[in-house]
Amino acid sequence: MSLNHVDRQILALLQQDASLSTAEIADKVGLSQSPCWRRIAKLEQDGYIKGKVALLDEKKLGFDMLVYAHVRLSNHGKKNLAEFERLIQSYDEVTECYTMAGTMDFMLRIISKGIEGYEHFVRDNLLSLDYVQEVNSNVTMTCVKRSTALPI
Repeated sequence: MSLNHVDRQILALLQQDASLSTAEIADKVGLSQSPCWRRIAKLEQDGYIKGKVALLDEKKLGFDMLVYAHVRLSNHGKKNLAEFERLIQSYDEVTECYTMAGTMDFMLRIISKGIEGYEHFVRDNLLSLDYVQEVNSNVTMTCVKRSTALPI
């Protein structure tokens, strides 16, 4: 499916506010409700819309520490890579994980309740693994921009 202008408008509206009703979206893009609903269903079916979530306020929930941690493994065997990736999936504190090209193997986005929470997570989870050679932490200070919206 190729996206036309109306499809892009619908996606832009949904990524700004997924709680909009089909009627509200239809009104904003100049369609009637049924064709708009069919377009949204097709966008979901084709995988353009992966899901709809509520964005929570981290600070109100006590998560005041955001750290980007770069992890280097000492052994890059297939077993260690697979185990590390499996374990990372189980840690709720890790909200994003990427394999990296360069000097580090993984970059993790970790959220915690204070520096003590982060230290506890690193010591008890990452550094307890025999094949984790190094963890370099970059502690964030002020959020200048954060968006989940794609430039469509």
